[in-house]
Amino acid sequence: MADPRNPRGGAGTGPGRPDRAPRHSRQQGRRAAETSRAGAPRARHAASPRPQAADRATSPRREASRATSPRVASGATTRRVSERTQAQTRSRGAVRHPRSGGPAAPSRLPLVVAAVAAVAAVVVACLVLSRCAAPAPDAPSQEPASGEVEIQVAEGAGTDAIAQSLVDAGLVKDSATFTKAVMAQGAGQSLKPGTYRFAAGTPVTQIVEQLVEGPNTTSNRVTVPEGLTVAKTAACVQDALGIPADDFVAQAKASNYSADYPFLSEAADDSLEGFLWASTYDFSGKEVSADAVIRAMLDRYATATASLDWQSGEAALKSTYGVDFDDYDVLTLASVIEREAVTEQDRPLVSSVFYNRMRDGMPLQSDATMGYVTGGEVTADDLKTESPYNSYLNKGLPPTPICTPSIECIQAALNPQSTDYLYFLIIENGTYSNHTFSRTYDEHMAAIEQAKRDQAS
Repeated sequence: MADPRNPRGGAGTGPGRPDRAPRHSRQQGRRAAETSRAGAPRARHAASPRPQAADRATSPRREASRATSPRVASGATTRRVSERTQAQTRSRGAVRHPRSGGPAAPSRLPLVVAAVAAVAAVVVACLVLSRCAAPAPDAPSQEPASGEVEIQVAEGAGTDAIAQSLVDAGLVKDSATFTKAVMAQGAGQSLKPGTYRFAAGTPVTQIVEQLVEGPNTTSNRVTVPEGLTVAKTAACVQDALGIPADDFVAQAKASNYSADYPFLSEAADDSLEGFLWASTYDFSGKEVSADAVIRAMLDRYATATASLDWQSGEAALKSTYGVDFDDYDVLTLASVIEREAVTEQDRPLVSSVFYNRMRDGMPLQSDATMGYVTGGEVTADDLKTESPYNSYLNKGLPPTPICTPSIECIQAALNPQSTDYLYFLIIENGTYSNHTFSRTYDEHMAAIEQAKRDQAS
């Protein structure tokens, strides 16, 4: 209404109140990693060599045999050989020649068998080593993850695609591990797109649970509070999503969207003021652009206001206050209520003050409408400046909404409380709070003077 430090006779609060903190927040579940996954022990496949004696001692038994065998004179032959000598000869693999009766050359069969066995051993060893060296068919394509890993799950991505993303990130050992966990939890149709952050070693069951719950990061997410203009919304989007504010403002024209959103047909000055709905938007896994963000906001506006009975409310306003409002007019007044009211109890009362003033032919006299022009504080000189948004110099509504109102403010604009108030004083200054509604100008000025005294003491 009027600043108690600079009294004016209007209905506004004085300097436009600062933007409130966002009401829309989302609890995000966080699950810390249970333990970091240790690397699997590496199998060793080297065979230990058998110790070999440096020198082999001659068998005492063999020495004895040599000592007791009959000696044959040089150049002499004998056909008589002891049975013991024959046994020793057979044990060494020698055979007697059928004709000469002398010992034949040693048989080559044992050597052949030994050679074949040696080759087979080499082949087996190669096969074993090759199997140990080759990666398993389902081995991950990267080393196990460490720290935190962020992944993107695209819109429409199936279980196989998500599994591969997790494998590539080193979060799961192989695709089959993830697929089995999804099947075990019956989550095949419930995995949500978006941006996720997981700690290395997070159990696969917890990964599936988080994918069912939804994105657990603020990446590609923006929260837009109530009471922002298009320009301030653009700055908010730029900070959160990286879309240049100038590009956003250039795209935010009613003519770009009126064909798809019929409620924009009433918008003035080709402006989307009032329609960029305040909410939290998650664009994880989606293409992010100014157009995509604006369409999401317009979709949310349509959904949020679909249950409002605009027609009945406007008919009641005409009957009670003599104003002929359409939906856009209601939205415009709701935006002024948004900038003036502070509490839930204020809204229908502030709404009644504005309707009572319009009924009596008085200007709204809201500092907030000039605050739309100045972008912040409003001085006494600002209120003397000619502007279609100066509701001290002009009767009726400003040309467009001055911000995006909450659903509660739209409801208050459609259904004001029945009062005979023409003034209000709303002050929130640290611990000092004053919400006074008055019927006459004298009551209003008295409330201002009392506020001054209260704050001075």
